[in-house]
Amino acid sequence: MLKIHTLALGNYQTNCYIVHEENANTCVIIDPGYQAEDILQELQGLGLTLEAILLTHGHFDHVGAVRALAAETDCRVFIHPEDLALPEMFTAGPLFYTDTYGATLSVSGLSFRVLHTPGHTPGSVCLICEKHIFSGDTLFAGSCGRTDLPGGDWTAIRKSLLTLRQLEGEFAVHPGHGESTTLALEKQYNPYMQ
Repeated sequence: MLKIHTLALGNYQTNCYIVHEENANTCVIIDPGYQAEDILQELQGLGLTLEAILLTHGHFDHVGAVRALAAETDCRVFIHPEDLALPEMFTAGPLFYTDTYGATLSVSGLSFRVLHTPGHTPGSVCLICEKHIFSGDTLFAGSCGRTDLPGGDWTAIRKSLLTLRQLEGEFAVHPGHGESTTLALEKQYNPYMQ
């Protein structure tokens, strides 16, 4: 059974997710935006070793703690290659990573489907694990990511949201900011998914 621990970090209250299988002693972290020390303290309290950081995109409020966590744990760091060209003023300097995504990823006993969902950034992804979607800044409860920053593309995010709409099955959605939701609710009520 999948276990998800959520930390809302920094001025932008970016959701950082610690994800692991029940009774596992290793984990992945999705979007550690800030406060590496707090994240490390949480890992210690949970008795977990960090194997990999998975980034939904390269904006500074999602990657700010990556370098410190990687230095402390020697974990792998995954990003979509299309975000490597983002301007450094939006990524808090050169992006630190060790790997780029393929269509799937197996790490720490978890299997992720990597769905490329450009629009907020060229390399935005949604990460699907079991019945959970980690949607970054592509899809929020009742809204979607902004497209007015460099690399943003309104037409692309609309296509990405329609791709998510076409997913079949019951999914919990864990966005980059704000409350979690369900894909069913977003299909029904989110105006950007209509």
